[in-house]
Amino acid sequence: MDKPTRHSLTWTVDDTMTAKRIGTAGAKILSTPNMLALMEACALELAQAYLEDGMTTVGAEAHVRHLAPTPVGMQVTATATLREIERRKMWFDIEVHDEKGKCGEGSHLRIMVPQKDHSQS
Repeated sequence: MDKPTRHSLTWTVDDTMTAKRIGTAGAKILSTPNMLALMEACALELAQAYLEDGMTTVGAEAHVRHLAPTPVGMQVTATATLREIERRKMWFDIEVHDEKGKCGEGSHLRIMVPQKDHSQS
């Protein structure tokens, strides 16, 4: 089976994801940090298909443009496209759409690393 090169993830914007909640001036709309969190989560899920056992990825770089507001209650979907893999580096292009249209875009770099065992002995 071929590995996927695109993946989408949808969240519904709630009060915990607003600009007001993180202490910046703003209305009840999706904050940029929460849009970035959605983008990262989407890329992380796509990256899973490429990882060997015992590996995970960590975010290393993000370039984000927040293009339009998304109000509380609206669904927002990130779609990540795997652009390139170079050794341990994975580059993604990501677009974000809400129910009105495109509201964000960016690129994201994730690096493959060994997964730490956090279990108690």
